[in-house]
Amino acid sequence: MAWIIVVLVILLLPVAITAVHFWRRSAELARLLDHANERRREIGSFLNRFSTGLQSEEGVAGAMHAAARHVAEQTDAEAVAIYEMAGDELRAIGVCGTYPLVHSTNKVLFSKHHHLFEALRRERIAPGQGFLGGIVVTRQAELVPDASADTRFVEYPEYSTLGSVMAIPLLRDGMLVGVVCAATNRRRPGSSFSEAQFERLRLLSGQVLMVQNLVQVYSEISRRERIDQELEFARHLQMSLLPSAFPAWDQFSIDAYTRSAKEVNGDFYDFVEIDNNRLLIIIGDACGKGIPACMLTAMTRSFARSLADNFTTLSDFLKQVNNKLHRDTDADRFITLGCCLLDRSNSLIEFGRAGHTDLVTYVHDHIRIVSPDGTALGILPDDFATFDTICLAFEPGTTLMMFSDGLSEALDKNAEEFGIERLTEVFRRSCEQGGTPQVIMDRILNVVADFEEEQNDDQTIVLIRHTGKI
Repeated sequence: MAWIIVVLVILLLPVAITAVHFWRRSAELARLLDHANERRREIGSFLNRFSTGLQSEEGVAGAMHAAARHVAEQTDAEAVAIYEMAGDELRAIGVCGTYPLVHSTNKVLFSKHHHLFEALRRERIAPGQGFLGGIVVTRQAELVPDASADTRFVEYPEYSTLGSVMAIPLLRDGMLVGVVCAATNRRRPGSSFSEAQFERLRLLSGQVLMVQNLVQVYSEISRRERIDQELEFARHLQMSLLPSAFPAWDQFSIDAYTRSAKEVNGDFYDFVEIDNNRLLIIIGDACGKGIPACMLTAMTRSFARSLADNFTTLSDFLKQVNNKLHRDTDADRFITLGCCLLDRSNSLIEFGRAGHTDLVTYVHDHIRIVSPDGTALGILPDDFATFDTICLAFEPGTTLMMFSDGLSEALDKNAEEFGIERLTEVFRRSCEQGGTPQVIMDRILNVVADFEEEQNDDQTIVLIRHTGKI
C-alpha cells in the first residue's frame, strides 16, 4: 500500500510544481496587466487634460501648462517647468506652480501664473549656463537634494530658499529637444525628492516628449491651415481683379483665359476703357510664383487703371507704370507686360511690350510676329527705360494672340520646350478651323496640355478678333 502512495506522489509532484508555476505566472501577468491598465488610464487622463488645455484660450501654451500640472501631481512636486530647445538655447513652454528658477526679482511674478510664464518665456538659457544649461551639455538626468547648497543655482534671486530640484533631459532620436524640471518636494516639504519620485519623473518625461511631438504636429497643421487660408484669400482676391466679362466692342471680339501653376497666379489680364473709341488690352507676367507674384500683378493692375484717366500714348503709359513699379518695389521684383491699344473708329491696333512675349497675328491665312523693343517693368529707372510700339491696320478676319511664356516654355518629359514655332503653328491651324475665340483658345491650350509632362508655370492667353466682313 505504501508503495502505491509513493508512486502517486511521484506522479503528482510534477503536476503540483506546474500548477504552482502557473499560479505564480498568472499572478505576475495579472500584476503586469493591472500595471498596464493603470498606465493606460494615466496616459488617457493625461491626453484628455492635454486636449482640454489645447482647446483653451491659451492654445498650445495651455496644453503645455496642463502637461506641467500633470507631472507635478504625479511626482508630488510643488512646481514644474517644461523647456524646449530654441536653436541652441532652452526656453520655457509650460509651467505649473510657484516655479522658483526664474531670474526676475519681481515678487508679483509668483502671485500670477501668466506673469510668471511671461517672465520665463522671455528667458533664454545657454548651454553650460547654470544648472539647466549644464543639463543641455551633459544630457544627464540629475536629482539635487538641496539646491541652496549648490553653486549652480546662485544666479537665481531665490537661491537661498531653494529646496530639492530634479531634471530630466528630453531626447528624440538621440537629439536633445528639451528639459522637464521639478522643484520642491510637496510630499515632504524641506526634504529631498526621493529616488522613487525621481524615477517617476523619468517615466513621465516620455509623456512630456509625446506631448511635444503632438504640439509640433498641431502647430504644423495650424501653420498649414493658416497658409491655406491666406492662399485662398489671395486666390479670391486675384479672381475678383480679373474682368468678370469680356467687353463687347462692336465688330471686335475679345476673350482671355488664365490657368495657374500654383494656388495663386503670377499672370493677369485686363481691359481698360480709355475713351469711347479706345480700349487698352493688357497681359502681364510677374517674376516668380505664389503670393509675391500675385501681389505684384495686383499692384500693376492698380497702377494701369489709375493712369487710364490721363492716358496720352502707349509708350508714355508704359514709362509711367515702370516709374511707379521701380519706385515702389524691390530691385529683384519685376513684371513683363504686353499691351494692345484698340482703336475701333479707325480699325487700328497699336502694340507695345515691356519684356513680354511677341504679338502673333493671323490674317489672310498668314502668320506675322510683332516684336517691338521694351524692357521689363520695375528694373530700370525712368531715364533708362524705353518702349517702342508698332501700329497695325486691324482688317476684318484678323485674329491677334497675346500669351505668357508659360505656354511657349512648357516642357515635355524630355525637357524639350513647346516653343514659339509650335505655338504659332497651333494658332494658325486653330484659326483655319474657325470657331469663336473661346474655341480657338481651347484648342491651343489642349495641345499644350497634351505636350507638357506637368504644368510648371502660369499660362495665359488673350485673343482679339475682327469679326467684320472681309
